[in-house]
Amino acid sequence: MPREDRTTWKSNYFLEILQLLDDYPKCFIVGADNVGSKQMQQIQMSLHGKAVVLIGKNTMMRKAICGHLENNPALEKLLPHIHGNVGFMFTKEDLKDIRDMLLANKVPAAACGGAIAPCDVTMPAQNTGLGPEKNSFFQALAITTKISRVTIEILSDMQLIKTGEKVGTCKATLLNMLTISPFSFGLIIQQVFANGSIYNLEVLDIREETLHLQFLEGVPNVASVYLQIGYPTVTSVPHSIINGCKQVLAVVVETDYTFPPAEKVKAFLADPSAFAVAAPAAAAPAKVEAKEESGESDEDMGFGLFD
Repeated sequence: MPREDRTTWKSNYFLEILQLLDDYPKCFIVGADNVGSKQMQQIQMSLHGKAVVLIGKNTMMRKAICGHLENNPALEKLLPHIHGNVGFMFTKEDLKDIRDMLLANKVPAAACGGAIAPCDVTMPAQNTGLGPEKNSFFQALAITTKISRVTIEILSDMQLIKTGEKVGTCKATLLNMLTISPFSFGLIIQQVFANGSIYNLEVLDIREETLHLQFLEGVPNVASVYLQIGYPTVTSVPHSIINGCKQVLAVVVETDYTFPPAEKVKAFLADPSAFAVAAPAAAAPAKVEAKEESGESDEDMGFGLFD
């Protein structure tokens, strides 16, 4: 088949991205650094029928979105996040499930000199199996070693590389000699776009129970504010009714007027002991037991050594 010309390819690309933006209510903005074509193909195959990955030039993606803002103004929120080697992953499935599938499609990668480390790398204490002639690599990196049975042994764990640090050539060479692949590469989710809003990835880890607890913690604060300013709301009205009942009872107690709910309060104030009759009865057995125990101890004390 003859390859389509560049103008036709651009036109088809614009139509594709606009169609995806209209058909899918949510998507991920993903970083594609260090992701090869073979790995990208594997990711697309694993997500077949569940998500669509679209990678392209940032200028083309911005141009397509800007031309579609009249139909969907919320897409403007995507523009500030289109920088670097990024793409879109459109889906109608649960975002958590798609994220987990992306995490499962990472591949291990060796350290390369000059690359930016995506995570910390710690050199574990171990017998490297390398001969003494390789000890200069360890000395250059200030790694404590000893020669054990004609091989180099690392005596203690040591953090070799920090996140965001440029990997040195010597460190990369040493890790490759030890056949350690400390990094893993895949599509990295940078932002979540759903129903016209942009979210951080951490939002996907918020559970309904957490939202429920936070809501319950905020209700008393809302009620306190509206009680203080005297504005009735659903949260403050129950407290206002209770406070009003307390004030009515306080007035009734000081006057001769009464009504059924207030009679019990007046009766309690007139004779508090009548409401506390049950308390000594419940405590009586404990006192009897205490007396019995004290009687037994007294009897024991009454015996002589030769009785």
